[in-house]
Amino acid sequence: MCGIVGIVGTGPVNQRLYDALTVLQHRGQDAAGIMTAFEGKLCSHKAAGLVRDVFEQRHMLELAGNVGIGHVRYPTAGCDSASEAQPFYVNAPYGICLAHNGNLTNAAELAEVLIREDRRHLNTESDSEVLLNVFASELQRVGTTRVTPADIFAAASAVYRRCRGGYAVVAMVIGHGILGFRDPNGIRPLVLGQRRTPRGTEYMLASESVALDMLSFQLVRDVAPGEAVFIDENGRLHTQQCVATVRHTPCIFEYVYFARPDSIIDNISVYRARMRMGEKLAAKILRERPNHDIDVVIPVPDTSRTSALQMAQILGLKYREGFNKNRYIGRTFIMPGQEQRERSVRRKLNAIELEFRGKNVLLVDDSIVRGTTSAQIIDLAREAGARKVYFASAAPPVRFPNVYGIDMPATHELVAAGRSIGEVAQLIGADWLIYQDLEDMVAACRHDDAHIDEFDTSCFSGQYVTGDVTPQYLERLQRSRSDEARARRRLAQSGLKAVGAP
Repeated sequence: MCGIVGIVGTGPVNQRLYDALTVLQHRGQDAAGIMTAFEGKLCSHKAAGLVRDVFEQRHMLELAGNVGIGHVRYPTAGCDSASEAQPFYVNAPYGICLAHNGNLTNAAELAEVLIREDRRHLNTESDSEVLLNVFASELQRVGTTRVTPADIFAAASAVYRRCRGGYAVVAMVIGHGILGFRDPNGIRPLVLGQRRTPRGTEYMLASESVALDMLSFQLVRDVAPGEAVFIDENGRLHTQQCVATVRHTPCIFEYVYFARPDSIIDNISVYRARMRMGEKLAAKILRERPNHDIDVVIPVPDTSRTSALQMAQILGLKYREGFNKNRYIGRTFIMPGQEQRERSVRRKLNAIELEFRGKNVLLVDDSIVRGTTSAQIIDLAREAGARKVYFASAAPPVRFPNVYGIDMPATHELVAAGRSIGEVAQLIGADWLIYQDLEDMVAACRHDDAHIDEFDTSCFSGQYVTGDVTPQYLERLQRSRSDEARARRRLAQSGLKAVGAP
């Protein structure tokens, strides 16, 4: 999962791109980058690290121009090195920069065709570079000095024909404008905003509406699945539905965990969806354990707070903040590598003993993925004196890999895969464990005004909405993206060899 932004302004956009990326930092903490265009030239800076650490004043001064795009990276397919920070750039045709959120399910096949038939050079293993070169190759066919919006849309339509998976993209064609488009299923989010100024209308594309709010842009709408949006350098908006929407199935994990609660995605409030998740989970507890002995409801900060508060109200229990969070430690789930995730939990959270001592506590988290974080949090509660520790997940068991841009590539890394709920409870050390039902989670995210009947629930249900995910693909994905595979690549890059590696 990554964060992307693009702005066509009436004045310099460097500071606004920076501010938008800070608001989207929760979507990726591995690397950050900004590219702008000024008088036909590319201005660029990107590096590994948080936005605040990557950009210094001297970098900002070099990012001149009224048009630009930005990216915060969360490492997934092949993204292990600083050289793979986005946006990516190719100089032909015209000079194109691209920032991508998601994952292509046919990236390997596309790479072979690009090298063999399109005569394109690929410098990394990132599927984002593949996507960029597919678009560049198609735009190359225009063969004119200036491209028109029709040319841009023709190239985007060809991308849709060639690329499969879940993706949202912003691309800058230097000297022409910014393009945004979204996969035909609408798995990954992309919103369009505008702001009127004395010098004209400015447009902005972003992963979440909260980035628009922060910069005083008005949310116009979500970019439709299969739609391309092009804003030329003169601030004119052009749109085209390039491919028919097969099934509009946004990723439900956006509402569970990734998106900020103050965002609205596909006309669904993330905050309201999480409230309804809490309501439904509380109702399940009352059905299954009407005579429970829970004393207090405590959320695992931050994303579970909304659900936990609603649960406490419905259960008629005290809601307490039992963990103090170190704000300077990143989101544990999106950290690259299990070892780093394990080290970060105790550095991030500290239990407030007064809220635990001698009590039966219900800890509420948004989800349980690998289980390591949950186990350590339960240990913290016991060390603080809890008599019993119950655990509630606002999402169902995660039992299947995610192939659309979330770092869940290997089944054996998922604690619920192949295990009963009782076995998971024993592994994480909970006295009792309850999960949300899949049907309830989907119902919690539905909203009449959104006109969305289904979501991508593949990591919970094993049903992949693009219809092209085979057991062989999942096996290849596991080999290339598991924690073990990444460790081997890091060792290889440092000139060492993994123990036991062939």
